Amino acid sequence: MDSVDLQVLATAQRWAAEGRRFAWVTVARTWGSAPRPPGAWLVLREDGLVEGSVSGGCIEDDLIERMREGRLAGERPFALVYGVTKEEAERIGLPCGGRLEVIVEPQPDLAVLYELAARLGLHQLVAKRVDLASGRTTLSQARRGEAMRWDGQQLLTVHGPQWRLLIIGAGQISRYLAQMALALDYDITVCDPREEYIQGWDLPGTRLVTSMPDDTLLAMVPDARCAVVALTHDPKLDDMVLLEALRSPVFYVGAVGSRANNDARRERLMTHFDFTAAELSRLHGPIGLPIGSHTPPEIAVAILAEMVAVRNGVQLDAQLPRWSAAPANSQASACALP
Repeated sequence: MDSVDLQVLATAQRWAAEGRRFAWVTVARTWGSAPRPPGAWLVLREDGLVEGSVSGGCIEDDLIERMREGRLAGERPFALVYGVTKEEAERIGLPCGGRLEVIVEPQPDLAVLYELAARLGLHQLVAKRVDLASGRTTLSQARRGEAMRWDGQQLLTVHGPQWRLLIIGAGQISRYLAQMALALDYDITVCDPREEYIQGWDLPGTRLVTSMPDDTLLAMVPDARCAVVALTHDPKLDDMVLLEALRSPVFYVGAVGSRANNDARRERLMTHFDFTAAELSRLHGPIGLPIGSHTPPEIAVAILAEMVAVRNGVQLDAQLPRWSAAPANSQASACALP
């Protein structure tokens, strides 16, 4: 599956190949209850066809009207601000108090577009800079953790796999989890030193390694944009990566297994490896949100949903009874797998 960015790029490339004129629109800044975050983008063809979104539909109609009337023309990029007045916000349909500023590239540089697509195809992290003063758009290698910037003259957006996911085990759940995580633009490494599991792994867009899990994580130099999910059911492999992950800055650490298995795992880590209660509290195990998961794809949904919640700063314990969606002896949840 392609990420939203790659879908937009693919559409832009197709339109370019067909000789169609189109504009590139990026959210530069938001105030209040803006529907889409800074960095969201779309491409808009001269006949009004749209791929992507900058407002969830609020300002797209206005952009389409401007394009059809020739008001998104010219060669140089420029800024548009929506929701400046209450009347305008109501006319466009922005939420109460919402405002957003977008940068329009009426004639995107096709060479830059193709280079960006090629770099993203190689899973590179790319910075795209639009300079309103010079009218130039340039690309460069982005630094991991580099953030989007807009100073009123230059817009810097970062594209590519800014988030990383290390999956331990190349089984069925891992395959579904990796497929779904690709849609969220994760850079995915699957680690499994077991020969019998790696033979059938052929998922495009992922990296398969056969080194030991702890060595694999250390080689990745984990940071706060990295998640670790252990899915082998084998303590000799899962625990190895947990020893490193729980003391690293990764934002999410999860391990498959029942309540009993995870309680035993925590006891092992505390007794034999001197983990503190605070360190062990970072372990999501049983793993995944309690949504009554049965099948591998359902379990993958539960895991990824929990990762999204943690990544977005949602306090799960405050939102729902974390593991009470099924009776204690039920096998109906991803978190209750043996």
